[in-house]
This record gives sequence, structure tokens and C-alpha cells, in this order.
Amino acid sequence: MSRVPLHTAATAPAASQPLLAQVQGAFGATPNMFRAVANSPAALQQMWSAFGALGGGKLPAKLGEQVAVAIANRNVCEYCLAAHTALGRKAGASAEAMAAAQSGHSDDPQTAAALAFALKVVEHRAAVGADDVQALRNAGFDDEGIVELLAHIALNLFTNYINVALDVPVDFPKVALLRAA
Repeated sequence: MSRVPLHTAATAPAASQPLLAQVQGAFGATPNMFRAVANSPAALQQMWSAFGALGGGKLPAKLGEQVAVAIANRNVCEYCLAAHTALGRKAGASAEAMAAAQSGHSDDPQTAAALAFALKVVEHRAAVGADDVQALRNAGFDDEGIVELLAHIALNLFTNYINVALDVPVDFPKVALLRAA
């Protein structure tokens, strides 16, 4: 059970209501994560704006979702793992590609480099080296792509922390977490 109220458009603070309407319009439903974040209009604005900005960015949606499932699995965020697995499939990733990404792997060299970098950023609290950034460049990322990848990582940390800390109920088809070896 969520540790904060899961608001509807009728119960949310007034400043959150138009944002929840936008979420409803985009998804055809209002996922529980947004209902929880609606407790803070500022946090909801930040989250929704970040999703919108990155959705229109340089990196393909499929890659963003693969990064999201790798980070969600690493952070034991069942909500984000389920949501981004579903969104990744919608973005054109196969079930196999999403399962591989969950464990930080991909047959595509550029995706593999992004996943390795994302997991290193998460595991080492962003203390990566020049060689880690160079590995992204070697895989075809330019400066814009590198910075945008870091923005995806930061957004996923935010959503993982919201869902884990507030125990937001999963309202997407569940996906089993992979345990670290």
C-alpha cells in the first residue's frame, strides 16, 4: 500500500490537476506513480516535464526504456521495471531485448555501451572516468547523446526512489527482478 495518497484528478492539489489530465491523455489512464507524485505539484511538474523533454530528445525511446529497466533492476524498483518493460515493448524492443537490458546486456554495441555506462554511473554514484565517457564516444555517442544519457539516468533514479520509498503499487504487468550474482 502506498505510503502517500494516490490522487485522482478530483482529489489532487489544484496545481496537479491539469498535469494529471495530461498524463491521463498520454497514457489513457493515470499510472499510480503519477498519482503518488501528484501530492507535490512541483515534483509532478518536474517529472512530467523531464519525461516530455527526453521523449523529444536525440536518444531513441527504445534505448531510453532499455536503460530504464537496467537501472530499475539494479535499484530493485519493481514499479519501474514493470512500467519500462511495457513501454520498451511499445517502443519496438523485443521481449528478449528487454530481458537482456534488465541484466545490462544487449547485442547492439551502442546499446551495450549505454547500459554499461548507466549501471556504472548508478553503482559508483557518477564517479566514472574519462575512459568510461570515451567508451560511449567509441560506440557512437556524441556530447549531446552523452549528456542526454545522463539525464535519462537521473530521471530513472528519481522515479525509482519515488516508487521504492513510497511503496507505490505496481499497475503494469509485473516483471520478475533479476537477483545480482
